[in-house]
Amino acid sequence: MVALLTRGREKSNRQAVMTAIFLLLKRSKATVAAPLLRSALMLLATLSAAGVCYAPRAAAAAERTCGPDALGVSRIIEIDRAKGTAVGLQSYPRTLDLRDHEVVLTFDDGPASPTPQVLDALAKECARVTFFLIGRNAESLPALVKRAAAEGHTIAHHSYSHPDKTLRLMSEDAAKADIDKGITAVNKALGATAAPFFRFPGFADTPALVADLTARGYTIFGSDLWASDWSHMTPKAELDLVLSRLEKNRKGIVLFHDSQGITAQMLPEFLRELKKRGYSLVHMVPGDAPTPIVAAGPDWTSTTEPIIAKTLGPKARQAPQAHEHEHEHGAPEAPKSGEP
Repeated sequence: MVALLTRGREKSNRQAVMTAIFLLLKRSKATVAAPLLRSALMLLATLSAAGVCYAPRAAAAAERTCGPDALGVSRIIEIDRAKGTAVGLQSYPRTLDLRDHEVVLTFDDGPASPTPQVLDALAKECARVTFFLIGRNAESLPALVKRAAAEGHTIAHHSYSHPDKTLRLMSEDAAKADIDKGITAVNKALGATAAPFFRFPGFADTPALVADLTARGYTIFGSDLWASDWSHMTPKAELDLVLSRLEKNRKGIVLFHDSQGITAQMLPEFLRELKKRGYSLVHMVPGDAPTPIVAAGPDWTSTTEPIIAKTLGPKARQAPQAHEHEHEHGAPEAPKSGEP
């Protein structure tokens, strides 16, 4: 997400802009009101990208143009930027405390050539998501980074190079350097400070890297279910697959890749199906409130660790200590993650 100022300053800036818009419209004839409104919304988007106010709240004015049939965003939840944690039942024994039929949509590996198509589909449905960006991709396509933020999406991190051997098989110093280089690259492309959210490439974390990031206030995101859009399939097959997994889980953090053309093609129908099936979209932003967490049930097991071990070999077989099953005190239990 874009840089965050204090709540008081944020509110003041937003109110000042909206007051100016109101006065302009009040003083203008009906024939020029619409062009002025469009200009005002562009001003809000520009201010959002510059870090003057939260992009999701600035983008809320544009949501009203979508109408009642659009999916929209049902609510915004804050992720504590002062206290890092790790969530997502496929990798960690805890996840976000979502209600039945609530979903959080996340996209990895962008920006890329299919990203504009993904952004168009999201804009049509007034949907807001979180993009976990590869640093070198952000360097190459900074306009897409700024566009995503200006349209109200949260911008997050996914390493600089997305190394094929994963961060787990790199030395600790090299892995930290790749993470920090990625953070710097995304922030530079954005022109502001992105959200303190991180997702490990291939979910291949280590105890030391998890400890370093969470100590710096980063929340690490796994997923509760994924679309398997890295596999060869048709958009219709991907749609059927992710919907079947979602119907089984009934809620959760969903992982897509905006670098995948099949996902860009599938997304408009998927968003319509969410609305049709009674699902609500939840959007994540950095905030000051405690992160809403729900602990996994006692039968929880990692979905990702066996895959990582099989893919990377013996050197990757040690599951990070962060995966140990420790319930948050007093937290309710979440269902076991669905199959990959």
